[in-house]
Amino acid sequence: MNSNRVMGLTLAAAGAAFGLASALRGQTQSGDWTIRHSDEPGKVEFSLMDSRGGHHFHSSSEWAVSEFSGLDLSKAGRQEVHFTIARDAGKFDCEGFVNDGEGAGLFHFVPDPKYMQEMKSLGFEGIDAQKQWAMAIHDVSLKFVREIKARNLQGLDTDKLIAFRIHGVTPEFIDGIRSSGVNVSDSDKFIAFRIHGVSPAFVSDIRSAGLNVTDSDKLIAFRIHGVSPEMVRSVHQAGYDPDPDKLIAMRIHGASPEWMEQLKKCGYDHVDLDKLIAFRIHGVSPDFISQVQKLGYSHPEPDQLIAMRIHGVTPDFISKLQSRGMKDLSIDKLVSLRIHGID
Repeated sequence: MNSNRVMGLTLAAAGAAFGLASALRGQTQSGDWTIRHSDEPGKVEFSLMDSRGGHHFHSSSEWAVSEFSGLDLSKAGRQEVHFTIARDAGKFDCEGFVNDGEGAGLFHFVPDPKYMQEMKSLGFEGIDAQKQWAMAIHDVSLKFVREIKARNLQGLDTDKLIAFRIHGVTPEFIDGIRSSGVNVSDSDKFIAFRIHGVSPAFVSDIRSAGLNVTDSDKLIAFRIHGVSPEMVRSVHQAGYDPDPDKLIAMRIHGASPEWMEQLKKCGYDHVDLDKLIAFRIHGVSPDFISQVQKLGYSHPEPDQLIAMRIHGVTPDFISKLQSRGMKDLSIDKLVSLRIHGID
């Protein structure tokens, strides 16, 4: 449904439900809703928004069609609708119009007074009206809270519960991570896992590639910098046995298996990983090595190549010296000339 059509339905709903609109005026937990088709079967894209009285909010996510009590989206054509969405934290009472499964209207949120009492009994206090509203939006149900609390996590509070629902930290996800051998109790770490894609399957794949990593920070860094099971496997197949920090450094500086293969063609096979990382830091590339080799230096040591790049011994510098008759200078002599400012 295009934006003009949604806006038209919103205006129509507002006009047809003027009484409700008047009742909503000034309420911080009332506003407009829109509903649109979703690519995910059994779900719709449902949005709640309001900009009245200087208060602004906008929430849009996938909601299960089964949650919309009184709404039949299978009907064709335009229909006036009144439906509710009941969650533990409260109920959304909605009116408006739907046309061929998409529409808009007005809503009012009715908080459940028992919710705060139940949450308090579970050890979660300080839930004000806005927090309860957010917990209803993200469906922080009492069942979910009880199951998460049973996992004995550190730093668990109402904000973390909401973040868990936003990012998909479920009891099953927590159990899966722990069963993979990663002993994590910090709530923030589980949120970071979900944000960066550290899943039980990823941990298992890394282990299958030959690296047993149980440090949560290392796993997060793996995902941030792109240390994949494929990379670990390739590095092992090349004859290396790097630790997690070395793999992360390789990715940060671009010492990839593909780049290592290019070096191998230049005659540099199985170079120490620290030197490979130094190659990337200082610009010792396959092209640089090839140019140096063409100038008569068939196989400089890795440390010599690094020193050349650090001190500016470029192929152009070497060519200029050779054009002046200095053709038998060693690499160490070339570096010494640059250090002393001789061009």
